[in-house]
Amino acid sequence: QVQLVESGGGLVQAGGSLSLSCAASGRAFSNYFINWFRQAPGKERDFVAAISWSAAWTYYADSVKGRFTISKDNVKNTVYLQMNSLKPEDTAVYYCAADRSPFSRAPKDMDFWGKGTLVTVSS
Repeated sequence: QVQLVESGGGLVQAGGSLSLSCAASGRAFSNYFINWFRQAPGKERDFVAAISWSAAWTYYADSVKGRFTISKDNVKNTVYLQMNSLKPEDTAVYYCAADRSPFSRAPKDMDFWGKGTLVTVSS
C-alpha cells in the first residue's frame, strides 16, 4: 500500500502562483511514478504531470507545459507541483496518484490516490 496526502490548495488570482505537495508513505513507494491529475466541476479527471521517483524523468500535459513544474524531495518523500501563471481554467481539485508505469496517463491505470486538494483561480 502507498498512502498519498495532498496539501497546498487554496484561492489565488489569475496570473498568480501556488505550490501543491503530495506526501508519500507506505511500502515500496519508491517503485512508483507519482502523477498529478485534476478534475474541474462537471468534467473528467485529467492528467497534469508525472515524475519518476528518481526525478530523472518528468512529463507534462500540453495544457500546463511551461507553467507548471513537478519536482520531489527525497528526504521528505514529497512530490511538489509548482503552478505559475494560473488561469481560471486551472480551477479544479488536484489529486496525486501512484502507478508503476511511466506510460500511464489515464485515471483507471493508477494504483493509489490521495483525497485531493482544491485550487480555485479567480479572474
